[in-house]
Amino acid sequence: MRFLPVFLDLQNGPVLLVGAGDLARAKLRLLASAGARVRWYATDGNHDLSGIDGSRIEIAEGDPLKADLSGVIAILCAGAGDVGVAMAVRARSVGLPVNVMDDLVHSTFILPAIVDRGDVVVAVGTGGASPVVARRVRERIEAVLPARIGDLAAFIGPFRKSINARIPEFALRRRFWERIIDGPIGALVLSGRRDEAEKALNEISDASGFAGAEQGNVKGHVTLVGAGPGDPDLLTVKALRALQDADIVFYDELVSAEVLDRIRRDAARVPVGRRVGKPGIGQEAVNKLLVEAALAGQRAVRLKGGDSFIFGRGGEEVEALRAAGISYSVIPGITAGLGAAAQFEVPLTYRQQALRITFLTAHKAEDAGNVDWTVLTDRKMTVVVYMGMTAAPAIRDGMLAAGRSPRTPVGVFARVTRPDAKAAVGTLDQLPDLVNRIDGGPAILIIGDVVAHSAPWRDFELNEVIANLLEAAE
Repeated sequence: MRFLPVFLDLQNGPVLLVGAGDLARAKLRLLASAGARVRWYATDGNHDLSGIDGSRIEIAEGDPLKADLSGVIAILCAGAGDVGVAMAVRARSVGLPVNVMDDLVHSTFILPAIVDRGDVVVAVGTGGASPVVARRVRERIEAVLPARIGDLAAFIGPFRKSINARIPEFALRRRFWERIIDGPIGALVLSGRRDEAEKALNEISDASGFAGAEQGNVKGHVTLVGAGPGDPDLLTVKALRALQDADIVFYDELVSAEVLDRIRRDAARVPVGRRVGKPGIGQEAVNKLLVEAALAGQRAVRLKGGDSFIFGRGGEEVEALRAAGISYSVIPGITAGLGAAAQFEVPLTYRQQALRITFLTAHKAEDAGNVDWTVLTDRKMTVVVYMGMTAAPAIRDGMLAAGRSPRTPVGVFARVTRPDAKAAVGTLDQLPDLVNRIDGGPAILIIGDVVAHSAPWRDFELNEVIANLLEAAE
C-alpha cells in the first residue's frame, strides 16, 4: 500500500485548484459537493461555472505560481499542463499536499473513487494505477450499501458520548453499537423512521445488559470458520463477517496470507497450526485456548484451511466447547477437494462413470497402511486423498495390491485456487512421480476415471499425441 487513505478536513482552509476545461470543472463539482472552499486559477482564463454551485468558489486572477499559499490546505491541478508540474514543485517546497491529475510522479496524494452517503464516505483507490478499476469497485459498493447508511452514522454520533460514560468497557461498548446497528433500531433508521429509532434507543435503561453483559462480564463465543483452500474470494459472506467481528483469531498453517488480511486489523492473531515434520501445540492445547478466550468474554474465531469438519478436527473442538458450556457456531468453507475439482475441471461424479466419492486422509505411510483399500477398488468410485504426498508410494501400493488398475487416471493438485496452483496428471502406477512434479504442497490427490475429464488431462493427452508424432517423424 503506497498511498495511505486519509480524510481531509475541508473546513480548515481553502483548496487551491489550478487548471481549465472539463477536467478542472469535474474537480470543481467534486469539491463543491464536499462543501470545500475553492480558490480557482483557470489557466485558460475561462471561469465558466455553469451547473456548478459557485457559492464557495473564489475566482482567482494572475499567475498561480506566485499565489499566496497562506492557509491553503491542499493543491489540485487538472488540465493545467506544464503549469501543474511547476505548481507541484512549489507545493512540495512548502510542504503542501498536491495532486496533479494522472501524474503520480509529481503528486503527493491521489483522489480516490468515492461513495458518498453523507456521514459515511467510502474511498476506493488503486494507487493511481487504474482509476477505471477503482470506479468499478465503487459501483459494486454503491450497489450493496443502504441508501441511508449515512443517516445511521449521523444518528449514532450524538449518543456516543453518553453511551461511553454508561459502558466503560470497550469490548462491551462495541457490542452495544453492533446490536443497535444490526438490530431493530438500526432498521428503523435505514427505513427513514429516525424519531422511532431515537425513542427506542432512549428507552434502553440497562445499556450493559442490552449489550449482553452478565454480572459485569461479556459473554464470549467461538466461531469455527472454514477458510477454504486459499483464494480469499471463496470465503463466504458469513465467514467475512465473523473475521471482522472477531476479537481474537486462532489460525492454522494452511490459511493463506490473503485470507488473514480479511481479519479485523485490531484483532489478536494466534498461530496454532504446525508445519509438516514439526510439532504443533497439540489439539488439547488448542481446545483450551478457545475455551479460555470465550470465558474471558472474547469473540474467538477458529480459522482453518478448507472446512472445519473435513479433516479439520472441528468435531473435537465443538465437543470441548460444548463440555465447557461455551456458545459456538460453525461456518463451512470450501474444502480443498472441491477447490481442486472446480479449478482443474475434475468432475468428481460423472453420470454412469463415477457414482460415489470417498474422502480420506493419509498423512504418513503408516496411515496408508491402516486403510482398507479393498473397499476402494470400484471403478465407479472417485477417491480424494488429503495430506497424501508423503504417503503417495504406500497409497499406490495399497490400491494396486487391492486390485485397482495401474492405468487408473490420477491427479495431484497443489496449492489449489492460489496463484501458484499446479497440477500433475497420469496413472496410478506413476503416483509418486507425479507428486514430485508439483513443487511442494499442500496438495490433493484425486484417483479415478473422472480425472480423464479434467483440463490437465486434455493437455496431457495432447502432449502425448505430439510426442508420438515427433517420434514417428524421426
